[in-house]
Amino acid sequence: MQIVKRFLAAAAVLLIAGGTVFARGGAQSEGGSAAQQKLTIKVGDNWGATHPMAAALDTVFKPQIERASGGALTVDVYHDGTLGNEADLWNGVRNGSIEVAIVGTPMNQDSPTMMISDWPFLYRDLDHAKKVWTGAIAEEINKEFHQKFPTVYMLGWGPNSARTFTSNKKLTAVDDFRGQKFRMPGNPIHVGIAENLGASAQVIPLGELFSSLETGVVDGQDNGMVTVISQAFYEVQKYLYETNHIIATLEIVVSASFYDKLTPAQQKILGDAAKATAVKAWDDYIKSVDSDRQFLKDKGVTVTPATAADQARIIQMIQPLTDKLFAEHAWAKPLTDRIKDVR
Repeated sequence: MQIVKRFLAAAAVLLIAGGTVFARGGAQSEGGSAAQQKLTIKVGDNWGATHPMAAALDTVFKPQIERASGGALTVDVYHDGTLGNEADLWNGVRNGSIEVAIVGTPMNQDSPTMMISDWPFLYRDLDHAKKVWTGAIAEEINKEFHQKFPTVYMLGWGPNSARTFTSNKKLTAVDDFRGQKFRMPGNPIHVGIAENLGASAQVIPLGELFSSLETGVVDGQDNGMVTVISQAFYEVQKYLYETNHIIATLEIVVSASFYDKLTPAQQKILGDAAKATAVKAWDDYIKSVDSDRQFLKDKGVTVTPATAADQARIIQMIQPLTDKLFAEHAWAKPLTDRIKDVR
């Protein structure tokens, strides 16, 4: 009788364990194949849902992955810093607490090559930038990036924007920079540009920027018009000077601890979706520039396009910065030359 009871008890344990495995997506083989379990991908960004990069996550990245994976991969997108600021997102992907993040260049102190994303006056126009960051150069840097950061993979390069300056103080000409305080991203290119133009720079997280502009902690900031709109900076800024000094990118990065447990087919699904998301975001951003400019004018912002002469003067004023960058980084001249040659 005791033998029968022990047999029945053992059978019950096996049945419960089998039911638990089944509830989690079926019996796993090969150490728990991702093909046989449902996985959720948390995606974080720091942009409002109307930003072309954020919008493409909703309209391309999420549906394409869920459809192509047959529902095995579910994507949850968190906009506007819900999962943290840019540094939080970058650290989250590196430590595996976030699967995918959209970031700028918080890693450029550890990987100076990433400063290429913020290189001033590098492109002929927005179409040129799109060709570079959806082409072979992007693929090469992606491989180098993973070697530098083994816990992260780079999947795609989307648009941040052609950066402009805004201010509460008069800003319609190059001389107006002198003496103003600008929030700049925490990298030497942005800080150097502000200082070379005669302004002072203060590094403030994007999530704190609106209140800093509203309370006068800084006079202005530099971001693309699309960001000025998505973050509602037009409510607390009077002038926009359309310098287009940097055509900045946003990178789609994925945690290696998550990516490496996917099947090759699922990795391809994720990679294809990232590339499609980047292309969609570039196309939508390029189309949005004229309407964004008009939107800001309608909101009462004084928008002044920089003339060719203005841009030439800015390039001359920031020459000490670019000379310093070329002197400090052996990769910079060959890479910028290759980018300029892209047709």
